[in-house]
Amino acid sequence: MAKAVKINHVALIVSNLEEACKFYEEELGLEAIPAFLFDYPTAFFKFNEEQQLHLTEWEDSYSFRGHICVQVDDINTIFFRMKELGIIDTRPWGKVRQLPDGAIQMFVRDPSGNLVELSSDPKMKDSIDPKIFEDELYKEGIYVSGRNDFRGYKSKDATLYHKSDE
Repeated sequence: MAKAVKINHVALIVSNLEEACKFYEEELGLEAIPAFLFDYPTAFFKFNEEQQLHLTEWEDSYSFRGHICVQVDDINTIFFRMKELGIIDTRPWGKVRQLPDGAIQMFVRDPSGNLVELSSDPKMKDSIDPKIFEDELYKEGIYVSGRNDFRGYKSKDATLYHKSDE
């Protein structure tokens, strides 16, 4: 059987390509790269040598909870910047949290309303600014929906960060 081996790119639909490009370049530091010559507004960005973000402008509706998760290199700076911009969204998945593996997670909305999870490397847990833990946007513990439906694959040792055995 064939097996999926990695995510090559994520495509997000945006309502204003220029605003979205500015956000992903200036606020998240992504590098624009050439896209194919599509007959609709699109922009490609590079996360690293193997993964990309593709933005395309359409008049679509946006998901309330569906999101992409982006690891950031400086959770302290990004937290205070996203708070300053007023784009941290606590409605779909709750407040900013520290996950059991030590990673901080927060959810923000891009200019088109797409939900983007920003997370830190768990190894950086000792460098998290204590002011984040005291902020009104922070809450201890993982998100609890109140649904009490525990289906799925779960573990007390879960993490967002899996390393290859290669």
